[in-house]
Amino acid sequence: MKNLRKLALVTLSALVIGAVFPYVNFALDNTYQQLKVIVDVLELIKDSYVEQIDPQKLVYGAARGMVEELDDFSQFMEPDVYDRVKSDTEGEFGGIGIRVDSKDGWLTVVTPLPNTPAFRAQMMPGDKIIKIEGVTTKDLIIDEAIKKLRGKPGTQVKITTAREPEEKGAEWITKDITLTRELIKAENVKWRMLDNKTGYIKIVEFTGHCTENFSKAIAELKGKGMESLVLDLRYNPGGLLSAAVDISKMFMNDNKMIVFTKGRKPENYQEFRANGTAAYETLPMVILVNRYSASASEIVAGAMQDNKRAVIIGERSFGKASVQSMIPLSDKSALRLTIAKYYTPSGKSIQHDEKNEHGGISPDIEVKVPVETEKKLIQQADEIYFPGKDDKDGKKKDLVRDEVVERAMELLKAREVLGNLKPGK
Repeated sequence: MKNLRKLALVTLSALVIGAVFPYVNFALDNTYQQLKVIVDVLELIKDSYVEQIDPQKLVYGAARGMVEELDDFSQFMEPDVYDRVKSDTEGEFGGIGIRVDSKDGWLTVVTPLPNTPAFRAQMMPGDKIIKIEGVTTKDLIIDEAIKKLRGKPGTQVKITTAREPEEKGAEWITKDITLTRELIKAENVKWRMLDNKTGYIKIVEFTGHCTENFSKAIAELKGKGMESLVLDLRYNPGGLLSAAVDISKMFMNDNKMIVFTKGRKPENYQEFRANGTAAYETLPMVILVNRYSASASEIVAGAMQDNKRAVIIGERSFGKASVQSMIPLSDKSALRLTIAKYYTPSGKSIQHDEKNEHGGISPDIEVKVPVETEKKLIQQADEIYFPGKDDKDGKKKDLVRDEVVERAMELLKAREVLGNLKPGK
């Protein structure tokens, strides 16, 4: 009842304001009619529903329902959920070894990390985790889902996955998996030489120390004779905006635009630009993306593409580039609300818009990899990322070709050859 009185008081206040300022009468009348529907439904449930219901639960349910109409990333959090989300998470944790995101309201695997429980269970990008311990994950706040998957190393967690069938129209393949959590120490940057002139750096995620590790990687590769770079952002779910901006600054200067945000309010407009002298401004570079490259990885790819600094190869990226603000509410619940979107330097919205079929970063050269090949590439990741590792079983002989990396190398070699041509001589 207390919440209903508050809602009625708000409605009454709106009517008083409308009387004092007639020019807002129409908008207030509209709002009042919309609020009246909610009040009427609450009253009818309270008075006539077959069982007595806590009005607070109804209010929270209404709030959740409103926010669910917005997007996958805006969320209403009840006080206990908000309290858990606020709690700090250590850099090392017991988990199953996957990077996840929310897609169509479901917890979706972006990539399994090599040598982890999820990797050994052959979980794949695109798999949906539809249940954790028998409870559905539909519209579950992603922070909550991650907390449910994490736990003390050695403990078990039961999940149910759903995988899209290769045959169109067939039912999704569901599977119950019990995994034993392990201590996960994820690497965010991996690197090696592809040949005597071409360096390769894979950014797994834009997490803490990513910029520092990237600087170490590129310096080491330059020391080995690197003259061109393949930057792999495939399966990268994003991470820190600051890391994406700092890494972009290594390749661009002259105050070039990297990314900007824009929302309905003027204060949500913000620009991020290069400054000073870029250490690797002239290093030839190709960037790899696929449909699981999201957020910060899309910011880097979009900045490089729009500034004609690198060629993008692969598939259209995920299209996740929105800015959320965490707004605490009076009863210690909270609203995570999308307040702005990220735009590439040329003004293209990165955020996926299903209705208008735009968003994400479109590659300059499209290369689609068959699903079966993708699976093999992920499963052989350990051999690829750790060159020089013992190969007693001869596994490296059976490695599948990474066509996207090969196309990138061909492009860089062609650039070098064309650059050496001297027409007219």
